Amino acid sequence: MDWTKLFKPIIGLSPMADFTDSPFCRLVRECACPPMAEGEAVIFREMLAAEAIVRGNKRTLGSLAFSQAERPLVQQLFGSDPEALAKAAQIVMQTSQPDGIDVNMGCPVYKAVSNFNGASLMREPNKAAAIVRAMKSTNSLPLSVKTRLGWSKQDEIVDFAQVLEQAGVDAIEIHARTKNQAYSGKADWAAVKKVVDKVKIPVLINGDIVDPLSAQEALSQSGAKGLLIGRGALGNPWIFKRIETVLSGQPDPGEPSLDERLKGLRRHAELQVEYYGEKGLVKLRKHFPWYFKGIPGFRQFRASAVRISTMEDLDRLLSDIRTGPQDLE
Repeated sequence: MDWTKLFKPIIGLSPMADFTDSPFCRLVRECACPPMAEGEAVIFREMLAAEAIVRGNKRTLGSLAFSQAERPLVQQLFGSDPEALAKAAQIVMQTSQPDGIDVNMGCPVYKAVSNFNGASLMREPNKAAAIVRAMKSTNSLPLSVKTRLGWSKQDEIVDFAQVLEQAGVDAIEIHARTKNQAYSGKADWAAVKKVVDKVKIPVLINGDIVDPLSAQEALSQSGAKGLLIGRGALGNPWIFKRIETVLSGQPDPGEPSLDERLKGLRRHAELQVEYYGEKGLVKLRKHFPWYFKGIPGFRQFRASAVRISTMEDLDRLLSDIRTGPQDLE
């Protein structure tokens, strides 16, 4: 994969901890099929700890496994030690062989920044550059960095992005909020334009992209070469095809029907069981609020939803919902 040669605008699934695992990534790929007219959505898998990979942690190494159907796929890593990240990238390249590797330099949660990972690296540009150089020295795969507008100020990203480019990074994805904003407030798409004007490598924008209109606005205001969709894809794996369709100049196919949503959830469950075994249905529960968002009368089914542990349980719930209120307005 070459970030500069991918069809523009690039459309991708943003890495989200505990959500962008193999079953969900496969579902997104299926819902984006038949293949997009001029390109494919790029799938970013959830971040994994570099230190755990280097130590040979079985659970973490097991999370590296993916289906060939997920390609093109980028594996995200996090950490703050250049040597550990370089070794981890080498292990990933040799074992799972994704199409690219990404480094998380934008996670705002306390657990990440308190250990000098994630967005804390924006406050240490020299270390961030050392990480990129070290990883490039051991890894032949394209290397990208996902980051934010800054720690507290929205223009901090301008200098930081140039440092990363000089260190050799191949692409940058920017969540258009600061670390202090976390996921609150409104993403400032226009602020990303300052980075686009300063660097030559592809810049992708992320944040508040939830439908074709917001995708068009984010690209227009930022001038970015592409976009990543995060929370907008939860319970809504069809969003990629909708956005690609509109960006290619065709009419918006619109929101999926209730039946399409329930069939999508059923397929997600099948992929969960295939990957995790039946215990995967318990892990699927965190997706339910996203799939059922906006369905009138769902409260009456909530107690059943949080107890689902078998496919039979799920089928009963879906049947009950189908016979209940159908109006999604």
